Amino acid sequence: MHRQFWLWLFLFFLALAGCAPQGAVPVVPSASPLLPSMTFPPSDTPSPTLTASPSPTVTLTPTFTPTPTPVVLAGAGDISICGQDGDDQTAQLLMNLPGEVFTAGDNSNEQGKPIQYRQCFDASWGRLMSRLHPAPGNHDYGTDEGAPYFAYFGERAGPPGRGYYSYELGAWHILALNSNCEYAGGCGADSEQERWLREDLLSHPNRCTLAYWHHPRWSSGWHGSDARTDAFWRALYDFGAEVVVSGHDHHYERFAPQSPEGERDDLRGIRQFIAGTGGVSLRGYEEIHPLSEVRYNDTFGVLVFILYPDRYEWQFLSVDGARVIDSGSDECHP
Repeated sequence: MHRQFWLWLFLFFLALAGCAPQGAVPVVPSASPLLPSMTFPPSDTPSPTLTASPSPTVTLTPTFTPTPTPVVLAGAGDISICGQDGDDQTAQLLMNLPGEVFTAGDNSNEQGKPIQYRQCFDASWGRLMSRLHPAPGNHDYGTDEGAPYFAYFGERAGPPGRGYYSYELGAWHILALNSNCEYAGGCGADSEQERWLREDLLSHPNRCTLAYWHHPRWSSGWHGSDARTDAFWRALYDFGAEVVVSGHDHHYERFAPQSPEGERDDLRGIRQFIAGTGGVSLRGYEEIHPLSEVRYNDTFGVLVFILYPDRYEWQFLSVDGARVIDSGSDECHP
C-alpha cells in the first residue's frame, strides 16, 4: 500500500513538471510600491501560480527641512499725549502680540516731563516695559535735555545719556539709534555715533539687520526727508542692512529698497518704513516721494515684523479690529 502511494505521488509531480512550458515567466507581486509597474505579454499556455517568499517591509524615513521659528518685533513711534487714548488702543494691540516691542521716538509727544511718562505713557505702553526697546524723539528731549526720558526707561534706553544701542533678536541684529543729533554728539560721518555704528556692524556680521530711529531719512509727510541721518543710511547700506524704521511724521508709509542716493536698488537697497502711528493725532502728506509704495493715515496702528534667519515679513495692523492694512515679505541680503 505504501509503495503504491509513493508511486502515485512520483507520477503526479512528474506530470506537473511536464505541464510548464519552456520560457514561461511567473508574475511575482512587487515587494515595494516604489517599484514601477511592470506588464508582461500574455501567454497562450497558462503559467503556474507560484507563491512568492514574503518580501521585507521597506520603511522609508522622510527627510524634513525644519521651518525655523521666527521672532517678532512690533511697535510704532509718536505715542503718548495725556488725555488722549490713541496710545491705549495701540498698547492693547501690542499686548495681544508676542515678541519684543520697539519705539521709534516721541514716546511722550509733549514736553517729555517726568509726570508725562509716569502718568500717561506708563498707563499704556508702560505695561509692555519688560519687552520694550525705545529710541528717543525730539519731544523726549523737551525737558532737561532728555533726563526724564533716560530716568524713566533706565537701562532699557541703553547707556545713560547716549540714546543708542544694539541687541540681538533671534538671528537678527537690531540697532536703536539717536537722530536727535545735537544731543547725541552728532549724526554725521565720523561723528561719535557714526563711528560706533560702523564698529558695531563690523562686530556683528549677522546676515539680517534692522535699525530704527526717530527722524526719517525719506518721507512724504509734513516734515519731509531728513538728510541729517544720511551717514546712518550709508553705514547700514555698506554693511548690507535690510530695514530701517522711523516715526516723526504721523502716518504709515512704506518705501521701495533704496540706495544712499535715494535711488531704487533691489539688489542691495534698504527698505524704509515710517510708523508714526502710535497714538498721537495723524497728519497728511506733502510732496510724495517717488519711491513711496504705500501710505496710510486713517487710523492708529503698529508695524509688526516676523523675522526669520534669512528673510522677514511685515504687517501694518490697524487698531480698527487689528485689520491688516499692508503686508509683504522679502529676503535678507546674501
